[in-house]
Amino acid sequence: MRVLFMCTANSCRSILSEAMFNHWAPAGFTAVSAGSFPKGQVLPRSLSTLERASISTDGLHSKGNDAFEDNPPDIVITVCDKAAGETCPVYFGPALKSHWGLEDPSEVSGDEAQIDAAFRATLARIEQRCKAFLELPFNRLSRDQLKHELDRIGTL
Repeated sequence: MRVLFMCTANSCRSILSEAMFNHWAPAGFTAVSAGSFPKGQVLPRSLSTLERASISTDGLHSKGNDAFEDNPPDIVITVCDKAAGETCPVYFGPALKSHWGLEDPSEVSGDEAQIDAAFRATLARIEQRCKAFLELPFNRLSRDQLKHELDRIGTL
């Protein structure tokens, strides 16, 4: 199963989600990420947050959703924060879609400790959601049931 995490810039939340998902994913599951308006580079603090959590950053880079035209995902999860009025990217196609809104830790202002805390809190929330995703009984869920479960996980 191939999961695409999408956000606007593909430099923070979607990158953190891709790395965390792949950290926990068993064989047969993989995550990628993309942005509707990719920044072209991953935020250094995203990478350092992952490294401090002992999560691999190998191969992480900012890219647009056109990078997956020849290898479409099974599931698309947007991670933009609706409450902030951010426009989430739309992925058209047969993939199952869900929204797991996350506040953007790169928008937090304050001292280094406060910003680091925001990144760590975001990563912890992503970890909780990825683990819940990977615990689903995929072989017993219909497409509609899976959609319901994905949407539920987005509220955790």
